[in-house]
Amino acid sequence: MSEVDTSVRPVVGHGFRLQWEPAQEAHVLLYPEGMVKLNASAAAIMSRCDGVRTVADIVADIEQAYGVTGLVADVSAFVAMAREKSWLEWRE
Repeated sequence: MSEVDTSVRPVVGHGFRLQWEPAQEAHVLLYPEGMVKLNASAAAIMSRCDGVRTVADIVADIEQAYGVTGLVADVSAFVAMAREKSWLEWRE
């Protein structure tokens, strides 16, 4: 997995849709061939990937929301993995 520049602006990838799924009692990432059920941490990150906020903004927002610090490595690792799977794209 490659390093993620915290100034990039991730957005949900083309062909994917993030939504709350009551039947799964979780956020899911829908795509034409299926669905990925996200855990709470992944949903917290993905829901903030709007193409406007940078990775640094997302980290700061999550740290503030949950009252924790030191999440940059974990968020960056998830964002890198999600990009490799095409769940996320970078917005220019």
